[in-house]
Amino acid sequence: MSEWFDETLHSGYHQGFRVKEILFESKTEHQHLVIFESADFGRVMALDGVIQTTERDEFVYHEMLAHVPLLAHGHAKDVLIIGGGDGGLLREVLRHPGVERAVQVEIDQAVIDMCVEYLPHHSNGAYDNPRAEIVIGDGIDYVQNCGRQFDVILSDSTDPIGPGEVLFTSPFYEGIKRCLKPGGVFAAQNGVAFMQPEEVRTTHQRLSPLFADCHFYAAAVPTYVGGIMTFAWASDNPQLRNVDLETLQQRFADSGITSRYYTPALHHGSFALPQYILDILHDG
Repeated sequence: MSEWFDETLHSGYHQGFRVKEILFESKTEHQHLVIFESADFGRVMALDGVIQTTERDEFVYHEMLAHVPLLAHGHAKDVLIIGGGDGGLLREVLRHPGVERAVQVEIDQAVIDMCVEYLPHHSNGAYDNPRAEIVIGDGIDYVQNCGRQFDVILSDSTDPIGPGEVLFTSPFYEGIKRCLKPGGVFAAQNGVAFMQPEEVRTTHQRLSPLFADCHFYAAAVPTYVGGIMTFAWASDNPQLRNVDLETLQQRFADSGITSRYYTPALHHGSFALPQYILDILHDG
């Protein structure tokens, strides 16, 4: 590898990270995995040439994907995570004292193993938590065949390429629907809408027929360049997207969680989308 790691997500635009040291690189059963020490973002993990997470800004993504749906729900006990092998999302989910069980389905054991070794602060011991149950397998197979239901389901997948492609399809979302308890909520990473408008459009088209309320919320994650990161949101309970600020503040205080990005006010405002994203949804 050269002195610079150039991400390959977009054909006509890319970002680069100055590499100080390659810590691990291998072709796993499912994808090419590399973890390196960067000059500015700490340790960085990439899959198939696409940056997945960095030590410096992972808290933004993981806090928003976990705390927005969990605090909107208010009393989630059973949580399902699809993907998320770096362990950051599992860490944040387990910070909620009311969560009794968090099942994580990750397709690639090597991602978990290497992130525990080289990115230990991401999981921060979450994989040893007795409330965590780890399943190595394909997320779409799990949701289509499991006999369980969950209060909150979170999809922390790669972009819709390679092993993550099926996690953006209608059969996957149909499986999510059957695994979600009545009144539950599904949230998922959905790319950077300015750079990947089709990803947002197709997700909206595929989720809308299945759920009474389908929308998106947003956060600014520096590593995911090109604008704000969008998260898909789907539930049969429209009230979950409109929990008042005072209630969110009380739930957050009761949780005892300290955050670096998430705040109840930011949560409340994150569903207010810029017009170009609303246009994508309207055109879809």
